[in-house]
Amino acid sequence: MSYQARKALARIDLFAGLSERTLNDLAQCGTTFTTPPGQRVVEQGAADVGLQVVIEGTAEISVNDLGRPQMGPGDYFGEISMIDGAPRSATVVAGPEGLTTFRLSALAFAPMMENPEVARTLLKALCARIRSLEATTSGDN
Repeated sequence: MSYQARKALARIDLFAGLSERTLNDLAQCGTTFTTPPGQRVVEQGAADVGLQVVIEGTAEISVNDLGRPQMGPGDYFGEISMIDGAPRSATVVAGPEGLTTFRLSALAFAPMMENPEVARTLLKALCARIRSLEATTSGDN
């Protein structure tokens, strides 16, 4: 599953452009987990932290009991909690076919933040996200 995990990590904006070696190191830090259909993967407000990348299946997302767009292969969640250690900001439930994710815990990820390549790539992705959010709200002024 390491190859599949590495491939999944390489597709997400947080890690896009990392070297093969660094992606392999990241893939070795996590585990693959399968959640049966309809089961909760994470719950809003929970203290567990870590990133999960969807490998197979779908997930239903809600924030404050309001539905968000469904997630599928290549999507991810938990990146904020993985970085800041704060409680989960959404509830995620496995879709009708179940959900297989690659999980990277905050504890396993922390040493990777010492790698300048990872830190730089992560900062660029987060800056792009901030710019995108600013662009969508700039018309509200």
